[in-house]
Amino acid sequence: MNFEEHAAKPLLAGAGIPVPEGILAATPEEAARAAEKIGPCVVKAQAPTGKRGKAGGIKLAASPEEARSHAGAILGMSIDGWKIDRLLVEAQVPIAREFYAAVLDDNAARSPVVLFSTMGGMDVEEAAERDPNAMRRIPVGINEGLSPEAARKGIAGLDLGGAEEAVVDTLVRLYGLYREVDAELVEINPLCLTEDGRIVALDCKLTIDDSAGPRQEELSEKAAPQKMTDLEAEAAAAGLKYIELSGSVGVLANGAGLTMTTMDAITHYGGEPANFLEIGGEAYTKAETALSILLKNPNIRSLLVNFCGAFARTDVMADGVVKAWKALDPDIPVFFTIHGTGEDEAVALVERELGIKPADLMDDAVRKAVDAAREAAA
Repeated sequence: MNFEEHAAKPLLAGAGIPVPEGILAATPEEAARAAEKIGPCVVKAQAPTGKRGKAGGIKLAASPEEARSHAGAILGMSIDGWKIDRLLVEAQVPIAREFYAAVLDDNAARSPVVLFSTMGGMDVEEAAERDPNAMRRIPVGINEGLSPEAARKGIAGLDLGGAEEAVVDTLVRLYGLYREVDAELVEINPLCLTEDGRIVALDCKLTIDDSAGPRQEELSEKAAPQKMTDLEAEAAAAGLKYIELSGSVGVLANGAGLTMTTMDAITHYGGEPANFLEIGGEAYTKAETALSILLKNPNIRSLLVNFCGAFARTDVMADGVVKAWKALDPDIPVFFTIHGTGEDEAVALVERELGIKPADLMDDAVRKAVDAAREAAA
């Protein structure tokens, strides 16, 4: 789950990390009234994405009239596919230095990592690529947490303009917030050192683990809506788990784990999956809807159906797909691999109704699907 800045900033404040005064606005008039209260301000497009400044979505305003004008220009614009319908009008801060701070999951180390750089701002990623030493990495043991001593050691030797202890305190608090809200990423860019020596978070990007929804129920309600393609939205409305990808091999499998394994196998044999779509559980009853959505992707050149049943019967799932295939009558090659409970009945059903013999091994079906997609694209 991703959060817009206006929803993430109060969490920073609650963790003891200072943020500027801000007011949410949905119209130019609301932005002007906010500027009257705040004074010199920044008018900021609200979307769960970065690079808003480069896209023209962040503007300084010295007066309510200027805030109104900027709001009129920003509202309705599109940034990274997000239509802007809300603004955060925030007090300007006298900036002396800009830093970068973040806590995120380090998948390679299987632990959190705290990042800090003196090169804050819009181009911190590019700066880190040019100079790997520009980004300090502080590994954190999940059981130990981040101590002030570890944070202090992690930033040792950096010129922070006398703000070393304030930065240490901010990093410790940021890690505490990361743990408290089950975050995958909490990022402040820029983390500002003001002209009067304060540390203030001027922005915040927050992503929390989707599976933490039941633990973070109140917070989850404030998450930004998911950005979906038309097909993803259609699938969601039908209660199906579908993700559209850029490849040419369509995937239909039962269970998320098997679907992801199938996608990995396609990649292993030189192909690219066109989608994630699983019809485990009761979803097999929606086989025709699922297949219809999958086939609307114009990039698909072949289809791989992979069923593996334990408690679920593969013959029941296969029956749904066979009926859907006959009803839709698509003109693309399809390859089946079926194993588990009801396997003999399912294999016989596919052979009898579609004239297709399922592959004995998943790898064989994957290779055939990849080759067929490659030949169709040639």
